Amino acid sequence: MSDNHLQAVLWDLDGVIADTGIYHCRAWQDVFSQMGIEFTEEHFMRHFGQRNDTIIRDTVNSDISQDALEAIADKKEKTYRRLVADNIEALPGAIELLASLREHGIKSAIASSAPPENVRIITEGLGIEGYFNAIACGREVTEGKPSPQIFLLAAEKLNVEPSGCVVIEDAIAGIAGAKQAGMKCIAVANSHPQAMLNEADLIVASLESVSVDDLSGLYGKE
Repeated sequence: MSDNHLQAVLWDLDGVIADTGIYHCRAWQDVFSQMGIEFTEEHFMRHFGQRNDTIIRDTVNSDISQDALEAIADKKEKTYRRLVADNIEALPGAIELLASLREHGIKSAIASSAPPENVRIITEGLGIEGYFNAIACGREVTEGKPSPQIFLLAAEKLNVEPSGCVVIEDAIAGIAGAKQAGMKCIAVANSHPQAMLNEADLIVASLESVSVDDLSGLYGKE
């Protein structure tokens, strides 16, 4: 098939491009502690890569009203942005791979559960806005990862077939969503041990070791 080759790379944001996990965890802990709820690092990792509504319903109450849920989520994200603003660091190899993809004419898009304000603070902070041809955010879909919706939306925005996309993820939920979307997936072991990421087509310790040829080479694997 004509689309059975690398056309685009879909990037998760947190834990793939930027090292932000600790600030998300601290923001959740701050917000939940004000409600008298303990939120541990283990709880955070169990929900890693999932949307705010999923995390809040599991932590607070599955029957929480939409207004109350949105108020908690808004407070959490404002807290996160305050914490991360002066601590934005690119993970090894991410910007270099983005630059190489652009040089080779391969499209890139962000496919993240994060709200657009969070995407903006990271891309502007790292000066990488110009590397992306499209951005798909959590508010634009009705289901979070492991649903494939965010990845399918990103592919649609890029005007490419899902089978021509490689997803770069660090979360188990994200890997599952990418595979459900019919896409190839590279897992970066920034947030989980490699043994937990074995549903991906390729697992790497860092994007420093990944080239455009490696991404294209996934289409030779069956």
